[in-house]
Amino acid sequence: MLCLRLYNFYRHEDKMTKIEAIVQPNRLEQIKGALIEIGVEGMTVSEVRGHGRQKGHTETYRGREYGIDLLPKVKLELVLEDKFVDPAVNAIIEHAATGKIGDGKIFLFKVEEVIRIRNQERGVAAL
Repeated sequence: MLCLRLYNFYRHEDKMTKIEAIVQPNRLEQIKGALIEIGVEGMTVSEVRGHGRQKGHTETYRGREYGIDLLPKVKLELVLEDKFVDPAVNAIIEHAATGKIGDGKIFLFKVEEVIRIRNQERGVAAL
């Protein structure tokens, strides 16, 4: 049992977490600036559509009413060393929150391994 614990300890000494944050598009620049300020070097940003509790809204175009049920959002994806996760989550919350429905969500996932394709670096060094 002790050998198994030691193996797991050495195997996972570089702990990493993936942060996925779905936020309002108009908050992206503030969030990005705050993350860069705390030392986050890389992120992936995608334009996505979806809805949660707000369930969309209706708009009128040329006299006709249309239901907009999938609202534009931005998805940020970051893989960070665990020591950066709390500051990054706090920065996202601070700059994304308006106190209204539709502010978004943050999801956290444990990451087993990262491999840089160019030179096959692994773990935190590959971030």
